[in-house]
Amino acid sequence: MHIEGDSAPTALQAAAVSTGSLPDRERVRSLLAEAHERYNDDVSGEVADYIPALAGADPDLFGLSLAGVDGGVFSSGDAQVEFSIQSISKAFVFALIDQLLGHDTVRRNIGVNNTGLPFNSVMAIELNHGSPMNAMVNAGAIAATSFAPGGDVESRWEFILDGLSRFAGRELVIDDEVYRSESASNGRNRAIAGLLHSYGAFGADPDSTVDVYTRQCSVNVTAEDLAVMGATLADGGVNPLTGEKVVDASVCRDTLAALAAAGLYERSGDWLYEIGMPGKSGVSGGLVTISPGKGALGSYAPRLDPAGNSVRGQRAAHFLSGALGLNLFASHPQTPADRSTS
Repeated sequence: MHIEGDSAPTALQAAAVSTGSLPDRERVRSLLAEAHERYNDDVSGEVADYIPALAGADPDLFGLSLAGVDGGVFSSGDAQVEFSIQSISKAFVFALIDQLLGHDTVRRNIGVNNTGLPFNSVMAIELNHGSPMNAMVNAGAIAATSFAPGGDVESRWEFILDGLSRFAGRELVIDDEVYRSESASNGRNRAIAGLLHSYGAFGADPDSTVDVYTRQCSVNVTAEDLAVMGATLADGGVNPLTGEKVVDASVCRDTLAALAAAGLYERSGDWLYEIGMPGKSGVSGGLVTISPGKGALGSYAPRLDPAGNSVRGQRAAHFLSGALGLNLFASHPQTPADRSTS
Protein backbone atom coordinates (compact mmCIF):
# COMPACT_ATOMS: atom_id res chain seq x y z
CA MET A 1 0.00 0.00 0.00
CA HIS A 2 2.79 2.43 0.92
CA ILE A 3 5.44 2.42 -1.80
CA GLU A 4 8.34 4.84 -1.42
CA GLY A 5 8.46 5.59 -5.13
CA ASP A 6 4.91 6.93 -5.02
CA SER A 7 6.02 10.03 -3.12
CA ALA A 8 6.61 13.15 -5.19
CA PRO A 9 10.23 14.39 -5.21
CA THR A 10 11.13 16.29 -2.05
CA ALA A 11 11.86 19.54 -3.89
CA LEU A 12 8.53 19.35 -5.69
CA GLN A 13 6.68 18.79 -2.42
CA ALA A 14 8.46 21.70 -0.72
CA ALA A 15 7.62 24.06 -3.58
CA ALA A 16 3.94 23.12 -3.40
CA VAL A 17 3.45 23.81 0.32
CA SER A 18 1.41 26.95 0.88
CA THR A 19 -0.71 27.31 3.98
CA GLY A 20 -1.34 31.05 4.20
CA SER A 21 -0.61 33.13 7.28
CA LEU A 22 -2.08 34.38 10.54
CA PRO A 23 -4.05 37.64 10.69
CA ASP A 24 -2.14 40.78 11.67
CA ARG A 25 -0.65 40.86 15.16
CA GLU A 26 -3.20 43.21 16.72
CA ARG A 27 -6.01 40.98 15.48
CA VAL A 28 -4.32 37.91 16.95
CA ARG A 29 -3.78 39.65 20.29
CA SER A 30 -7.38 40.84 20.41
CA LEU A 31 -8.88 37.44 19.57
CA LEU A 32 -6.69 35.66 22.11
CA ALA A 33 -7.89 38.05 24.83
CA GLU A 34 -11.47 37.55 23.68
CA ALA A 35 -11.12 33.76 23.91
CA HIS A 36 -9.73 34.05 27.43
CA GLU A 37 -12.61 36.27 28.51
CA ARG A 38 -15.20 34.01 26.87
CA TYR A 39 -14.18 30.87 28.75
CA ASN A 40 -12.54 32.12 31.93
CA ASP A 41 -15.69 31.57 34.01
CA ASP A 42 -16.33 28.00 32.82
CA VAL A 43 -16.00 25.84 35.96
CA SER A 44 -17.08 22.53 34.41
CA GLY A 45 -14.83 19.50 34.64
CA GLU A 46 -12.61 18.10 37.37
CA VAL A 47 -8.91 18.33 38.17
CA ALA A 48 -7.06 15.02 37.70
CA ASP A 49 -6.62 13.27 41.05
CA TYR A 50 -5.35 9.80 40.13
CA ILE A 51 -1.84 11.27 40.23
CA PRO A 52 -1.66 12.75 43.75
CA ALA A 53 0.70 15.59 42.83
CA LEU A 54 -1.79 16.89 40.24
CA ALA A 55 -4.77 16.91 42.58
CA GLY A 56 -3.64 20.13 44.27
CA ALA A 57 -3.60 22.24 41.09
CA ASP A 58 -5.54 25.50 41.27
CA PRO A 59 -8.63 24.74 39.16
CA ASP A 60 -9.17 28.40 38.30
CA LEU A 61 -5.87 28.87 36.44
CA PHE A 62 -6.36 29.58 32.74
CA GLY A 63 -3.63 30.60 30.31
CA LEU A 64 -3.60 30.95 26.53
CA SER A 65 -0.65 31.56 24.24
CA LEU A 66 -0.25 31.60 20.48
CA ALA A 67 3.12 31.45 18.74
CA GLY A 68 3.39 32.21 15.05
CA VAL A 69 6.01 30.81 12.72
CA ASP A 70 7.22 34.40 12.28
CA GLY A 71 8.33 34.48 15.93
CA GLY A 72 5.42 36.48 17.29
CA VAL A 73 4.16 35.21 20.68
CA PHE A 74 0.88 36.41 22.18
CA SER A 75 -0.38 35.43 25.63
CA SER A 76 -3.37 35.98 27.87
CA GLY A 77 -4.09 34.98 31.46
CA ASP A 78 -1.90 32.47 33.29
CA ALA A 79 0.27 31.62 30.29
CA GLN A 80 3.53 31.74 32.30
CA VAL A 81 2.39 29.37 35.07
CA GLU A 82 4.40 26.14 35.07
CA PHE A 83 2.79 22.69 35.09
CA SER A 84 3.95 19.20 34.16
CA ILE A 85 3.77 18.43 30.45
CA GLN A 86 2.39 14.89 30.93
CA SER A 87 1.14 13.21 27.73
CA ILE A 88 1.87 16.22 25.54
CA SER A 89 5.49 15.08 25.74
CA LYS A 90 4.48 12.10 23.59
CA ALA A 91 4.21 14.24 20.47
CA PHE A 92 7.66 15.76 20.79
CA VAL A 93 9.42 12.56 21.83
CA PHE A 94 7.80 10.89 18.83
CA ALA A 95 9.35 13.60 16.64
CA LEU A 96 12.79 13.04 18.20
CA ILE A 97 12.56 9.28 17.65
CA ASP A 98 11.20 9.71 14.12
CA GLN A 99 14.21 11.92 13.37
CA LEU A 100 16.47 9.20 14.77
CA LEU A 101 14.90 6.07 13.25
CA GLY A 102 13.16 7.33 10.12
CA HIS A 103 9.65 7.33 8.68
CA ASP A 104 9.31 3.65 7.77
CA THR A 105 10.96 2.25 10.91
CA VAL A 106 8.68 4.29 13.17
CA ARG A 107 5.57 3.16 11.33
CA ARG A 108 6.71 -0.45 11.49
CA ASN A 109 7.94 -0.57 15.11
CA ILE A 110 5.53 1.84 16.82
CA GLY A 111 2.61 2.42 14.46
CA VAL A 112 0.43 5.37 13.49
CA ASN A 113 -3.16 4.09 13.71
CA ASN A 114 -5.78 4.93 16.32
CA THR A 115 -6.58 2.09 18.72
CA GLY A 116 -10.14 3.29 19.33
CA LEU A 117 -9.56 2.44 22.98
CA PRO A 118 -8.50 4.47 26.07
CA PHE A 119 -4.95 5.84 26.26
CA ASN A 120 -3.82 3.29 28.87
CA SER A 121 -5.46 0.22 27.34
CA VAL A 122 -3.75 -3.15 27.75
CA MET A 123 -6.38 -4.84 25.61
CA ALA A 124 -5.30 -2.80 22.58
CA ILE A 125 -1.85 -4.41 22.72
CA GLU A 126 -3.25 -7.94 22.79
CA LEU A 127 -5.85 -7.24 20.09
CA ASN A 128 -3.09 -5.96 17.80
CA HIS A 129 -0.63 -8.82 18.42
CA GLY A 130 1.82 -6.77 20.46
CA SER A 131 1.84 -3.64 18.30
CA PRO A 132 1.77 -0.40 20.30
CA MET A 133 -0.36 1.00 17.43
CA ASN A 134 0.61 4.67 17.85
CA ALA A 135 2.90 6.87 19.93
CA MET A 136 0.13 9.02 21.41
CA VAL A 137 -1.26 6.27 23.65
CA ASN A 138 0.79 5.07 26.61
CA ALA A 139 1.93 1.82 25.01
CA GLY A 140 3.29 3.52 21.91
CA ALA A 141 4.77 6.42 23.86
CA ILE A 142 6.66 4.08 26.18
CA ALA A 143 7.84 2.08 23.16
CA ALA A 144 9.04 5.31 21.50
CA THR A 145 10.94 6.28 24.64
CA SER A 146 12.62 2.86 24.67
CA PHE A 147 14.39 3.77 21.41
CA ALA A 148 16.09 6.86 22.84
CA PRO A 149 19.84 6.47 22.23
CA GLY A 150 22.41 5.99 24.97
CA GLY A 151 24.20 3.28 26.86
CA ASP A 152 22.44 3.93 30.17
CA VAL A 153 19.34 5.49 31.68
CA GLU A 154 20.88 8.91 32.25
CA SER A 155 22.13 9.18 28.67
CA ARG A 156 18.69 8.31 27.29
CA TRP A 157 17.05 10.78 29.66
CA GLU A 158 19.45 13.57 28.67
CA PHE A 159 18.65 12.96 25.00
CA ILE A 160 14.94 13.43 25.67
CA LEU A 161 15.25 16.39 28.03
CA ASP A 162 17.60 18.16 25.64
CA GLY A 163 15.22 17.56 22.74
CA LEU A 164 12.19 18.88 24.65
CA SER A 165 14.19 21.95 25.68
CA ARG A 166 15.21 22.65 22.08
CA PHE A 167 11.56 22.52 21.04
CA ALA A 168 10.70 25.02 23.80
CA GLY A 169 13.68 27.26 23.12
CA ARG A 170 14.75 27.26 26.76
CA GLU A 171 16.17 24.81 29.30
CA LEU A 172 13.32 22.80 30.80
CA VAL A 173 13.50 21.10 34.20
CA ILE A 174 11.73 18.21 35.86
CA ASP A 175 9.19 18.65 38.66
CA ASP A 176 10.58 16.28 41.30
CA GLU A 177 7.33 16.14 43.28
CA VAL A 178 5.35 15.07 40.21
CA TYR A 179 8.05 12.56 39.25
CA ARG A 180 8.00 10.95 42.69
CA SER A 181 4.21 10.91 42.76
CA GLU A 182 3.92 9.30 39.34
CA SER A 183 6.68 6.80 40.07
CA ALA A 184 4.70 5.59 43.07
CA SER A 185 1.51 5.15 41.05
CA ASN A 186 2.61 3.96 37.58
CA GLY A 187 2.02 0.23 38.01
CA ARG A 188 -0.15 0.09 34.89
CA ASN A 189 2.59 1.60 32.75
CA ARG A 190 5.07 -0.93 34.11
CA ALA A 191 2.65 -3.70 33.17
CA ILE A 192 2.24 -2.25 29.66
CA ALA A 193 6.02 -2.08 29.25
CA GLY A 194 6.43 -5.67 30.39
CA LEU A 195 3.79 -6.88 27.96
CA LEU A 196 5.35 -4.99 25.05
CA HIS A 197 8.78 -6.34 25.96
CA SER A 198 7.39 -9.88 25.86
CA TYR A 199 6.33 -9.24 22.27
CA GLY A 200 9.80 -7.96 21.37
CA ALA A 201 8.49 -4.46 20.70
CA PHE A 202 11.05 -2.64 22.84
CA GLY A 203 14.41 -1.01 22.34
CA ALA A 204 15.59 -1.11 25.98
CA ASP A 205 14.96 -2.61 29.40
CA PRO A 206 11.26 -2.07 30.29
CA ASP A 207 11.76 -0.92 33.89
CA SER A 208 14.34 1.73 33.05
CA THR A 209 12.25 2.83 30.06
CA VAL A 210 9.20 3.44 32.26
CA ASP A 211 11.42 5.49 34.57
CA VAL A 212 12.59 7.68 31.66
CA TYR A 213 9.01 7.95 30.39
CA THR A 214 7.81 9.03 33.84
CA ARG A 215 10.51 11.69 33.93
CA GLN A 216 9.55 13.07 30.52
CA CYS A 217 5.92 13.41 31.64
CA SER A 218 7.09 15.30 34.75
CA VAL A 219 8.94 18.07 32.89
CA ASN A 220 7.58 21.53 33.64
CA VAL A 221 6.32 23.79 30.86
CA THR A 222 4.03 26.78 30.46
CA ALA A 223 1.23 27.46 27.97
CA GLU A 224 3.71 29.75 26.22
CA ASP A 225 6.25 26.91 26.01
CA LEU A 226 3.63 24.66 24.44
CA ALA A 227 2.81 27.30 21.84
CA VAL A 228 6.48 27.65 20.89
CA MET A 229 6.98 23.87 20.82
CA GLY A 230 3.94 23.47 18.59
CA ALA A 231 5.03 26.35 16.36
CA THR A 232 8.34 24.54 15.84
CA LEU A 233 6.38 21.65 14.33
CA ALA A 234 4.34 24.18 12.34
CA ASP A 235 7.50 25.78 10.95
CA GLY A 236 9.11 22.70 9.41
CA GLY A 237 11.11 21.89 12.53
CA VAL A 238 12.69 25.32 13.05
CA ASN A 239 12.11 26.95 16.43
CA PRO A 240 10.62 30.38 15.57
CA LEU A 241 12.28 32.05 18.57
CA THR A 242 15.79 30.58 18.50
CA GLY A 243 16.05 29.84 14.77
CA GLU A 244 17.43 26.38 15.59
CA LYS A 245 16.46 23.48 13.38
CA VAL A 246 15.25 20.90 15.89
CA VAL A 247 13.96 18.23 13.47
CA ASP A 248 13.47 17.89 9.72
CA ALA A 249 10.35 19.15 7.96
CA SER A 250 9.50 15.55 7.03
CA VAL A 251 9.51 14.65 10.74
CA CYS A 252 7.04 17.46 11.42
CA ARG A 253 4.76 16.07 8.74
CA ASP A 254 4.94 12.58 10.30
CA THR A 255 4.30 13.93 13.79
CA LEU A 256 1.32 16.05 12.81
CA ALA A 257 -0.19 13.11 10.93
CA ALA A 258 0.16 10.92 14.03
CA LEU A 259 -1.40 13.66 16.16
CA ALA A 260 -4.32 14.05 13.80
CA ALA A 261 -5.01 10.31 14.00
CA ALA A 262 -4.66 9.86 17.76
CA GLY A 263 -3.67 13.04 19.61
CA LEU A 264 -6.90 13.10 21.60
CA TYR A 265 -7.14 9.32 21.84
CA GLU A 266 -10.51 7.77 21.05
CA ARG A 267 -12.02 11.25 20.60
CA SER A 268 -9.59 12.32 17.89
CA GLY A 269 -12.26 12.10 15.20
CA ASP A 270 -14.59 14.42 17.11
CA TRP A 271 -11.67 16.78 17.71
CA LEU A 272 -10.76 17.01 14.02
CA TYR A 273 -14.42 17.38 13.07
CA GLU A 274 -14.85 20.38 15.35
CA ILE A 275 -11.39 22.02 15.56
CA GLY A 276 -9.66 20.83 12.40
CA MET A 277 -6.08 20.86 13.73
CA PRO A 278 -3.70 18.22 15.08
CA GLY A 279 -3.62 18.48 18.86
CA LYS A 280 -2.35 16.83 22.03
CA SER A 281 -3.69 17.01 25.56
CA GLY A 282 -2.22 16.24 28.98
CA VAL A 283 -3.97 15.36 32.24
CA SER A 284 -2.38 18.28 34.07
CA GLY A 285 -4.57 20.56 31.92
CA GLY A 286 -2.22 21.43 29.08
CA LEU A 287 -3.23 21.38 25.43
CA VAL A 288 -1.38 22.20 22.21
CA THR A 289 -2.96 22.59 18.78
CA ILE A 290 -0.97 23.16 15.60
CA SER A 291 -1.71 24.76 12.23
CA PRO A 292 1.14 23.97 9.80
CA GLY A 293 2.73 27.03 8.24
CA LYS A 294 0.91 29.38 10.63
CA GLY A 295 1.62 28.61 14.27
CA ALA A 296 0.34 26.87 17.38
CA LEU A 297 -1.92 27.48 20.34
CA GLY A 298 -0.87 26.41 23.84
CA SER A 299 -3.26 26.46 26.78
CA TYR A 300 -3.42 25.54 30.45
CA ALA A 301 -6.63 24.97 32.39
CA PRO A 302 -6.62 22.07 34.89
CA ARG A 303 -10.32 21.14 34.85
CA LEU A 304 -10.76 18.11 32.56
CA ASP A 305 -13.63 16.40 30.77
CA PRO A 306 -14.28 12.64 31.36
CA ALA A 307 -11.74 11.76 28.62
CA GLY A 308 -8.97 13.71 30.39
CA ASN A 309 -8.88 16.76 28.13
CA SER A 310 -8.92 20.38 29.33
CA VAL A 311 -12.44 21.81 29.08
CA ARG A 312 -11.51 25.48 28.67
CA GLY A 313 -8.53 24.60 26.49
CA GLN A 314 -10.77 22.74 24.07
CA ARG A 315 -13.35 25.52 23.98
CA ALA A 316 -10.72 28.18 23.35
CA ALA A 317 -9.16 26.07 20.57
CA HIS A 318 -12.58 25.63 18.98
CA PHE A 319 -13.21 29.38 18.93
CA LEU A 320 -9.73 30.36 17.78
CA SER A 321 -9.46 27.71 15.06
CA GLY A 322 -12.22 29.50 13.20
CA ALA A 323 -11.49 33.07 14.27
CA LEU A 324 -7.82 32.87 13.27
CA GLY A 325 -8.26 30.67 10.21
CA LEU A 326 -6.36 27.74 11.68
CA ASN A 327 -8.69 24.89 10.63
CA LEU A 328 -6.83 22.77 8.07
CA PHE A 329 -10.03 21.65 6.39
CA ALA A 330 -11.65 25.07 5.93
CA SER A 331 -11.83 26.63 2.48
CA HIS A 332 -13.98 29.07 0.54
CA PRO A 333 -14.95 29.09 -3.13
CA GLN A 334 -13.03 31.29 -5.50
CA THR A 335 -14.78 34.35 -6.85
CA PRO A 336 -15.23 34.77 -10.61
CA ALA A 337 -12.37 37.31 -10.49
CA ASP A 338 -10.08 34.72 -8.85
CA ARG A 339 -10.89 32.18 -11.56
CA SER A 340 -10.29 34.63 -14.36
CA THR A 341 -6.72 35.24 -13.20
CA SER A 342 -5.78 31.61 -12.57
